[in-house]
Amino acid sequence: MEFTPVLRSEWLKIRTLRSLLGALLALFAATTAFSAIAGVSDTSEPGFDPLFMALSGVIPGQIAALSFGALAVSSEFHSGGLRLSLAAVPQRGRWFAAKAAAIAVPALLVGLVTALAALLVARAGLGPAADGLSTGEQVRGVVGCGVYLMLMALFAAGLAALLRSGVATLSVLIPFILVVSFVIGDATGTVADFLPDKAGQLVLRETYDGTLGPWSGLAVTALWTAAALLAGAWSLRRRDA
Repeated sequence: MEFTPVLRSEWLKIRTLRSLLGALLALFAATTAFSAIAGVSDTSEPGFDPLFMALSGVIPGQIAALSFGALAVSSEFHSGGLRLSLAAVPQRGRWFAAKAAAIAVPALLVGLVTALAALLVARAGLGPAADGLSTGEQVRGVVGCGVYLMLMALFAAGLAALLRSGVATLSVLIPFILVVSFVIGDATGTVADFLPDKAGQLVLRETYDGTLGPWSGLAVTALWTAAALLAGAWSLRRRDA
């Protein structure tokens, strides 16, 4: 089977599963809401970064992106769904590539719209405090945020293929991102810059210090994502459906 009809079938699955559409809606709602709250925060703190403050809603909002990627893959392991998919598309690598593409495109598009909405509502609250942001910095923040959310969704998708469970994947990723990553960051300094979430979030900042920059940080996150997808593809090839 050619790649295009496989991709079309995987896209059909995603847009007909309410839980996946709900995850994308939650991504937009949570990120925008938390950025709006951040927009009315104190701007006199030392080291205040207006771009990161405006896009800070992505920190809690990314949980929805992780859920979207994990559930899109783990749904295949319920009620023999994967066996049916592989019966239609015996080339497992082609099927998994189509699944990843069907996850990446909506995650990127929703991520871009979400980042733009978050920036606009937060800027309205920040007022003059955000006037120093250049057009280039804002464009970089919005585009980088969309790419970051897409990469995190794919990262979760790769782990879900490896672990064969959405619950197990989210049980690992959510505590890691919300708790462990901060603890490691405080304890290890610059080593934490190479964690998948910390590295990618550099693109959300107006100013940044350390080894990585905005795009090199996203490249590190992309490497983590590629590793997760390769691990998921390996598991799919080696294990029975």
